[in-house]
Amino acid sequence: MTKSIRALLLASGLSIALSASAFEANKPTCIAPAKPGGGFDLTCRIIASGFTDAGLTKVPMAVTFMPGGVGAVAYNYINSSNPDDPNKLVAFSSGSLLNIAQGKFGKNLDENNARWVGTAGVDYGAILVKADAPWNTLGELVNDIKIDPSKFVFGAGGGVGSQDWMKAAIIMKSSGIDPKKMRYVAYEGGGEALAALLGGHIKVFPGDVGEMEGLVNSGKVKVLAIMSPERLKGKFSQYPTAIEQGFNAEWTILRGYYLGPKVSDDAYHYWAEQFQKAYQNPAFDKAVIKKGLVPLHLSGMTLNSYIKERVVYMRGLAVEAGLIKQ
Repeated sequence: MTKSIRALLLASGLSIALSASAFEANKPTCIAPAKPGGGFDLTCRIIASGFTDAGLTKVPMAVTFMPGGVGAVAYNYINSSNPDDPNKLVAFSSGSLLNIAQGKFGKNLDENNARWVGTAGVDYGAILVKADAPWNTLGELVNDIKIDPSKFVFGAGGGVGSQDWMKAAIIMKSSGIDPKKMRYVAYEGGGEALAALLGGHIKVFPGDVGEMEGLVNSGKVKVLAIMSPERLKGKFSQYPTAIEQGFNAEWTILRGYYLGPKVSDDAYHYWAEQFQKAYQNPAFDKAVIKKGLVPLHLSGMTLNSYIKERVVYMRGLAVEAGLIKQ
């Protein structure tokens, strides 16, 4: 990426002044593009409760569900049926962006077919190994992998091309190892992958910060690196990033919201302003933290720019990994 999250945050702070909007939401709805439960539901619950707690909604925000394709069904629905509906926000994640980058939302739909309006928060990738593994740094692990990549099996919840697969591929790429040589086992979910790690069936689990705390406290795993742009604060501050260990390996798991591609500027600016107001109210961040995310304040055109750059970056990774043709 050509800009860091820090630079984007600074830019957003400088571009809060938006023109007063004539639009006001009257039937706000957040569409969670999955079944109840899970990350998309969580993302919609954050805005529904967070905006209410921050005193930003006169009408309670409804949450509806539209499962399919990590957001593909909802993306197609908004573009075909409600491209200009100003009351419908749709939850997205980095997994959604990854699928867009790989063309999985449709041949004629890409990152330009939505108005990216605000974020809820982020999680970050984390490289986990068994507690009794011989490596204590990411560098030590990589040095052993370079000797014979075929002896090292990565495993996570998600197949080739998924977020977890991408985390492992980025580590390989940043180490000068061809991601195509990586051995990777796909599991049905993170719990199954962690059981495989503890059972010795895989050696490396490219997981998330949000799921590692209990495991680390139990003494069953150790963290070699967090894939954040800089060290996290608070309880995770003791863990080094991959970047500070010399590896250009960052994976931000972003959760946020978009509007249809034909929503008016008035409506778009209204929602961007609502997010800016929410970010200035501690009640919203409290709702984010309660759901296990790290607050991240990006909205409006600042977020839009970040999304476009992020998808281009993901598309490049997918090309290099042989997942799509250029």
